[in-house]
Amino acid sequence: MAQREMKMSFPLVLFVIPACLESFFRFRTSRKDAGQASMTKRGDYQMKQFIKFLSITVIAFLFLTATAFAEKVTFVKEYNYNASDLDSKVSSRAIALEQVKRLLLEELGTYLISETEVKNFRLTKDQVTTYSAGVVSAEVVDEKWDGKTYYLKAKVSADPAEVTKSLKNIVNDKQKSKELEDIRKKASEFSKEIERLNKEMAIVKANSKKPEQEKIKQYNEAVKGLSAVDWLEKGKSFLNAKKYDDAIKAYDKAIELDPEPDNAAGAYFGRGVVYNMKGQLDRAIEDFNKAIELYPDYAHVYVSRGYVYSRKGQYDKAIMNFNKAIELYPDYANTYFGRGLAYYMKGQYDRAILDYNKTIELDPNDAVAYYTRGATYDMKGQYDRAIIDYTNAIQLNPQYTEAYNNRGIAYAHLGDAQKALENLKIAAKLGNKAAQEFLRTSGIDW
Repeated sequence: MAQREMKMSFPLVLFVIPACLESFFRFRTSRKDAGQASMTKRGDYQMKQFIKFLSITVIAFLFLTATAFAEKVTFVKEYNYNASDLDSKVSSRAIALEQVKRLLLEELGTYLISETEVKNFRLTKDQVTTYSAGVVSAEVVDEKWDGKTYYLKAKVSADPAEVTKSLKNIVNDKQKSKELEDIRKKASEFSKEIERLNKEMAIVKANSKKPEQEKIKQYNEAVKGLSAVDWLEKGKSFLNAKKYDDAIKAYDKAIELDPEPDNAAGAYFGRGVVYNMKGQLDRAIEDFNKAIELYPDYAHVYVSRGYVYSRKGQYDKAIMNFNKAIELYPDYANTYFGRGLAYYMKGQYDRAILDYNKTIELDPNDAVAYYTRGATYDMKGQYDRAIIDYTNAIQLNPQYTEAYNNRGIAYAHLGDAQKALENLKIAAKLGNKAAQEFLRTSGIDW
């Protein structure tokens, strides 16, 4: 049974794009011709102030919600592992932890399928369990070892709404879901190998023979591999929770325990993502390079390295990485989006628009792609098209304040001051600081 507790949830600002996009908008604003619209002297002054204060922040979602109560569920499980002759305290703990974690994730999966929106995701119970391992982490609350049996008690606590949102993102990201499936597959393989070797050693013992050293070595390697998978999953859950230092330590441990390419490549990639989030771009690139060295066809790594090169202003290198990712995995929307941004920063707007078109084709519900294509049409002076894209972005995300801002700017360029102010007022009411500042300076209430 799930234990329930209530936690206070406060207003949250969630930024979901690379920091390289700050320069994207400074670049755009610097190129804008604020005097294109035909206005009166007063109107012209207001429009220049309008454009001055409404700097665009690319792909920033601002979710400002009122204080609310969110329900949290907790599951607790116990497991006793009877050690074999091959086991030590360390190996017994690793096996017990894997089993209790599996039980916890299965129970969490059952709850999510029966009580939340996850029931509509068309996922099997095994898939929900697998993907949840990259979102939540088991916490050991008690453990005992008497030399023969390892007792372990652990719990998983989670906000169902947050887990559901994370699972939805994973389902929509084929590469990420495949990574988690591969990790679970490895854990299953290591567990089966441990079980197989234990059975073989039981037969050897029954025949009063000593276990072969090679079998003992294989057993220890399987246990280390199982532990490495656990640390890899912990790294992903820490990353999801924005506990970046903990994530780095987890990935370090995964690499230490299992340096084999198929495991270590994922750990280097995950650690590189964390370094990117911490703004340590050179260290991120070093880890991405190592991941690619170990696994040259790792498409997701090329995408992430492309974004990091964009953050560093190295757009040609970014484009080369996005090209390689598309070659390996042509149906990933985020790759085209990243390449589109790089082309935009190089002033190649038509090529950027082609990539945004492909992004939207692959993911029609991507509000950010519509918004960014609209900003690109803005740069080309095609304000009617820009307005259509901003409108689509708003339909997909009614809280998208930047889309209201930019739609207002586009209307102003077309000489429609009334619609420009309508959009600006909406943006201001939704909390957009630039819109509020412009209206305040102009003496206009919202």
